[in-house]
Amino acid sequence: MSTAVALLANPTAGRGRGATYAGRALRRLRGAGVEVTALQGADHAHALDLARAALAGGTETLVVVGGDGMVQLGADAVAGTSARLGVVPAGTGNDVARTLGLPRRDPDAAVEVVLRGHHREVDLMAVSGRRHVTVLSAGFDALVNERANQLTRPRGQLRYTLAALDRLRVLEPIGYTIELDGETIRTEATLVAVANMASFGGGLRIAEGARPDDGYLDVVVVAPLTRRELARSYPRLFTGSLETHPRYERRRARRVTVAAPGVVAYADGERVGPLPLTAEVVPGALRVLVP
Repeated sequence: MSTAVALLANPTAGRGRGATYAGRALRRLRGAGVEVTALQGADHAHALDLARAALAGGTETLVVVGGDGMVQLGADAVAGTSARLGVVPAGTGNDVARTLGLPRRDPDAAVEVVLRGHHREVDLMAVSGRRHVTVLSAGFDALVNERANQLTRPRGQLRYTLAALDRLRVLEPIGYTIELDGETIRTEATLVAVANMASFGGGLRIAEGARPDDGYLDVVVVAPLTRRELARSYPRLFTGSLETHPRYERRRARRVTVAAPGVVAYADGERVGPLPLTAEVVPGALRVLVP
């Protein structure tokens, strides 16, 4: 593999696993004779600037340690260059690692993947000037995320549980206008997602079988569900069987615009912004190191 590597970590990922895994990755890479520059950004923008500066200075491999948010940052930095992205998963979701078959709980094994240097070209999803890797969520799950971010307590998963209960209490259909490669659809729905990969949110398999290298985005629309139907259907996201639900519809497109009032979309676990938003596939934009 390349001997010029930059390592960028989110030390708070996985409730502190990020810092531990970053230290182990740094020692293992240097122990293998790799020249490693350790980067630490003060925030997302600063970290992205550091990564891009390292790549502009000749770094050929950027290794990120963290969850899907860090992978998104790394992909944003690497896309459009000849550099490759290595991933040491340390988050709570790790959907990119799940999709690409990367070791999710063994940082030493993840570093071995980096050292072997085998890469795969995958698509990215461009939204509002940034490139995303997994899924743009723009339905009930996005509303839950937005509500959870408004709460100051409690901390951890319980905050999302309370946010879900709060949004479920006021659940009602959302009116969407969706453009798929120029075709306009107006519909009401409970869930809408634009997927580059099959899962998001720690294994929610919204678009089972979606390929990250086919040059398309998978657009999922779940027609309005009652509170009881949503509660009963939600576990099916973890098994990939939601697609057999009679209100589940899936289309494919290269360019998708989603509009709806009052919805703030999320992608790769991060807040993207209020709708309307346009997502466009960027074929083969990312060279990522895989087993």
